[in-house]
Amino acid sequence: MSATDSPPGDAAPRESLVVQLGRARVVAVVTVDDVASVAPLAASLTAGGISVVELALRTPAALAALREFRAAAPRVLLGAGTVLLPEQADAARVAGADFALAPGWDVETARHCGAIGLPFIPGVATASDIQAALREGFRLLKWFPAEPLGGVRGLRALAAPFAHLGVRYLPLGGIDEVKAPAYLAEPAVAAVGGSWIAPAELIRAREWDAISSRAAAAVALAGGAATLA
Repeated sequence: MSATDSPPGDAAPRESLVVQLGRARVVAVVTVDDVASVAPLAASLTAGGISVVELALRTPAALAALREFRAAAPRVLLGAGTVLLPEQADAARVAGADFALAPGWDVETARHCGAIGLPFIPGVATASDIQAALREGFRLLKWFPAEPLGGVRGLRALAAPFAHLGVRYLPLGGIDEVKAPAYLAEPAVAAVGGSWIAPAELIRAREWDAISSRAAAAVALAGGAATLA
């Protein structure tokens, strides 16, 4: 299943992932060390209007945190980030992820996500990556790491040869509230994501009001809160 197909699970809207991201326009990327922080984190993000979250599988607590987030915020479109291997895709799907993302292109993981019905957004950094993803049917791609790859100008240049194919991008990596609007102005960008909304240090400090305020500001710069279906 490519990233343009509908996510599995009763909690997810029955629209393509690219349509849902295009409505939300902003994705909160979070890394969780302590499962006890998940419920208040979910409450803070949703109070600020965030409707799409990527929870990175980068810590020992990540899968448990993914399950907890699913339970705490069943209407959020929940992605499992840093899915590098097929077995991680299996675990993410069981934990309640609506979709998965990777920092790079791996055909085995991409095909496995299709086999298990988990929409997948592979990471790309070069034209060759994009061509490889296109051959497997992907039209929604994670452009990562966005800022080190040249920012908006880099994305515009890389996207140009593929524009006629309808390829859309989710840029992540080094983006903050100052840089996000320029990405969102690009026609090829479905949505933009980043950890500036709920940085790890604020999560560890349990600064829930600050995270809620950042979430609301991110939604405002993206053109308004998405409707949670």
